[in-house]
Amino acid sequence: MTNAVADRLAELNARYDTAEPAEIIRALIHDEFPGRIALVSSFGTESAVLLHMLSQASLDAPVVFLDTGKLFGETKRYRDKLVETLGLTGVQSIAPDPAALAARDPRGVLWSTNPDACCALRKVEPLQRALKPYDAWFTGRKAFQAGTRATLPVFESEGEKFKINPLAHWTKEDIEAYFEEHDLPRHPLEADGYLSIGCMPCTDRVEPGEDARAGRWRGSDKTECGIHMPIGQVLAKANA
Repeated sequence: MTNAVADRLAELNARYDTAEPAEIIRALIHDEFPGRIALVSSFGTESAVLLHMLSQASLDAPVVFLDTGKLFGETKRYRDKLVETLGLTGVQSIAPDPAALAARDPRGVLWSTNPDACCALRKVEPLQRALKPYDAWFTGRKAFQAGTRATLPVFESEGEKFKINPLAHWTKEDIEAYFEEHDLPRHPLEADGYLSIGCMPCTDRVEPGEDARAGRWRGSDKTECGIHMPIGQVLAKANA
């Protein structure tokens, strides 16, 4: 982290330390990073909350959706429903590079032999390309989702870019209350026990009492796809 990034990060933390998520989103879109910030959304079970807040601040704000080619059909239909319901006009679906897929996963089964390499190919690399025009991005991560996210801050930096987690300190109860207050539609797989939804081959139902993300890459020590990890660490894991 450069001194300039560290200073800017400290400034953002000081200015918005006690601000509500919707206030943070509005301020960063219009005042701090006008035209230079995007929301990255999986359109998963809790995504409607952040997307609704974004829609209240700017209907045409950029929203990046990673279409890995391995998603549940329900997720893509839910994306379309939320886009229509909220009136979002800035959603862009980003796919993996076809040449890279042909070279590194020609049979489409890389997820079964090297899930880290599959995530790098289908999520991390496409996201890096999609975020090139922006200085900052919003994520929907929350501290309660898993033990690995327990100390999640609202503001982070990754290289020269800023990463903002507006809902970092919200509880599951806060999320549920927001859904009810704004009558937001639910992901169709949630009622079937899928509490954190990624790619179809690597997502399982969650048992009562488990972390919300326990169904991701079940049976392995993998806990993150890699988009929230330093790129060097992602590549090292993918090539291990």
